[in-house]
Amino acid sequence: MIDTVIIRTMDEEIEVPKGTTLLEISKSFKEKFKYPILLASVNGVYKELSEKVDEDAYVLFFDLTSRIGSRTHIAGLTFLIIKAVKNLFGKEETIFVEHSIDKGIYIETSFPLTAEKVSAIKEEMQKLVEKNLEIKRMNVERLDAIQYFEKTKNFSKAKILRYNTNTYITLYRIENLYDYFYHYMPVETGLLKDFNLTYVSGNGLVLQFPTVYEPDGIKEYEHHELLFNVFKQARNFGETLKIETVADLNEFVSTGKIKDLIRMDETLQNNRLLEIAKTIYSKKDKVKVILLAGPSSSGKTTTTLKLCMYLRSLGLEPKMLSMDDYFVERKDTPRLPNGDYDFDTIKALDTQLLDKQVAELFEGKEVTLPTFNFFTGEKEFKNKMQLGPNDILLMEGIHALNNEILANLPRSSKYKIYLSALTELKMDQHNRFSTTDNRLLRRITRDNRTRGYSVEHTLDVWPNVRKGEEENIFPYQDDADVVFNTELIYELGVLKTYAEPLLYAVKEDAPCYEEVKRLLNLLHLILPIPSEDIPDDSILREFVGGSYFDAK
Repeated sequence: MIDTVIIRTMDEEIEVPKGTTLLEISKSFKEKFKYPILLASVNGVYKELSEKVDEDAYVLFFDLTSRIGSRTHIAGLTFLIIKAVKNLFGKEETIFVEHSIDKGIYIETSFPLTAEKVSAIKEEMQKLVEKNLEIKRMNVERLDAIQYFEKTKNFSKAKILRYNTNTYITLYRIENLYDYFYHYMPVETGLLKDFNLTYVSGNGLVLQFPTVYEPDGIKEYEHHELLFNVFKQARNFGETLKIETVADLNEFVSTGKIKDLIRMDETLQNNRLLEIAKTIYSKKDKVKVILLAGPSSSGKTTTTLKLCMYLRSLGLEPKMLSMDDYFVERKDTPRLPNGDYDFDTIKALDTQLLDKQVAELFEGKEVTLPTFNFFTGEKEFKNKMQLGPNDILLMEGIHALNNEILANLPRSSKYKIYLSALTELKMDQHNRFSTTDNRLLRRITRDNRTRGYSVEHTLDVWPNVRKGEEENIFPYQDDADVVFNTELIYELGVLKTYAEPLLYAVKEDAPCYEEVKRLLNLLHLILPIPSEDIPDDSILREFVGGSYFDAK
């Protein structure tokens, strides 16, 4: 009988006793990682470190500098702060995980906060780390879990679990505290030493940690007031309608109220965009150009076209200038370290020509504009433009908020709009549905509908898309005059009907299958919402089809 197994990992091969846990195996490789190892994959399948290895296997380990490791780290820290709060302030008190902000997560407590209380919570978390308590994974009957959460007044979890049809579910336990999460979990609190807490105001604090994009430590918290207030506005809307979690949204669907919700949500979003148009009109003597930027799948196309309609209704005549037509010649395009062209860097744009032509337009001159030929990699000068007395210029692109764009114009002549799908709807009070995942589902749906791209293709390019956003869009969001939230509170139910079948079509041997499983796990508890009641001018139509603007 063979009592050992061969583990291949990181160009090494070791022999360990059969039944050795991944945690024990990881200790032989911890010096190769900057941060504690949090998770593993065994023959391509993610496994928590408590799992035992009973056969020869190829194993990879992950710390928080990987995407899956980062999610595991955040899930562990969330459980840790819940435990610390209950230890300090009583088992009745809890936290509400709201949204991401400045490479961290904004959290509110069920009790009044002060800077001193936040310091105490941080100290208690550090004590729990030092104790290196086990975070135990447990399979329990779903009905027993619901009863536990009702007894402990964690009603949001009890409510969402009623939409889970599984007989058994997975809970995690630290000492006598149980909780339910949608991500993998570290096996010990000792692995969670890399974090910081910052008091914001009221009941709010920010949980910070190193990230995939800032792996060298935790930077000092920088408050983004515009973004923060838009998230708060979305949260207030949800509270007014009593839709704060997916379970609340499901109730609207199951009770036949979804049509009313769609109308209310669309009307509110249109009104906010109209107010932006009115603000621009009030500044028409100074503002000469409107600059729009936002991350992928934010609904930039529909937002820009609707804004143009609203501006026309007020007496202005918007004219579009595409930043994509101002790429430098292909031979001059910067390259990435691997030799590929770097189209995302601002150095890939001919900013000098853009500055020159916009200045000439504002002088009243007729200008021959470029059209970039992506086949030849060169600009072709064909179309002419001249601005009239009521004309206003609109430019949309990933660099639109960067001060290097139109640097020769005074700031007062520019009106900058940052837009994104800032998701406030939560799975439950401890599990958020991230803005990034919302945008990813939008992109999966649109990529397949408009370009025939598979889920595998979209997921393959997504990390590079995210990297470009982190480098070229997010650093400039604070320079915006306004933040426009393109998220619709009901949209996850609609996206589920389109994205879920595409996700199920991915084969189990696909490299992205683990990411597909994660997305399916999130969508599993959301009731589907049909799209027939969505207006044809909705931002959501940009992704699911049937947009009024597609026919223009």
